[in-house]
Amino acid sequence: MATKELSTPAPVEPTLDRKAVLGEALRRRILSMELAPGAVVDELALCDEFGLSRPPVRELMRQMAAEGYIDLEANRAARVSAMSYQSLRSFFLAAPLIYIATTQLACSHATPAEIVELKRIQALFRRAIDETDVENRVLYNDEFHLQIGKMAHNAYLMPSLQRLLIDHARLGKIFYRHPTTVDMQEDLEVAAQQHDDMISAIEHHDPVLAGEIVRAHLELSRRRMSEYAAPEGLDVPLNF
Repeated sequence: MATKELSTPAPVEPTLDRKAVLGEALRRRILSMELAPGAVVDELALCDEFGLSRPPVRELMRQMAAEGYIDLEANRAARVSAMSYQSLRSFFLAAPLIYIATTQLACSHATPAEIVELKRIQALFRRAIDETDVENRVLYNDEFHLQIGKMAHNAYLMPSLQRLLIDHARLGKIFYRHPTTVDMQEDLEVAAQQHDDMISAIEHHDPVLAGEIVRAHLELSRRRMSEYAAPEGLDVPLNF
């Protein structure tokens, strides 16, 4: 009897892979401010760029809206989540609560493997500072604090932390551009040292010290933002 040849199955389109690539790219564009707050997210252009049909792109949009990256409204184009005076005020009111809580919990729940990963991210953050790589500096700072959130092992805090980190990254891109002043570079060095101190506090299971370091770390960001929003006036001579 002749052996029946088996037909080769048609390759399955890696839609899930392309969707994951789109999600990563879109998140990066938002965090790096390539897509500015309030900017329209062109659904059709993303379909063309990543070779996806509209249903998976729309599904991703809904997911990213739930995470806080995108604002969705009925009968309107999707937009990057806005930043306003009120949202920034809310950020600086909530940030100490969330960052301190997650870091203190990490002191109790972090595993050795998770601490190793945190140190790896910190090394990349320091390299980005040394190389004046603004985009990677912002993104690795985001990864650093997200990793601490994961180390807290608390499902209730993670959604709030992830939403804070979106605006934290965008603030970093605004207020820590290529250093043009000595004091800005000094702030970056202080921030990097504070990261190291957080790691040490977590390793030594010291939640009180960790909370103090995080509070000082956030104060650094708050001060930089206030200096950006209300810079010193020009020194104009009064005599004509």
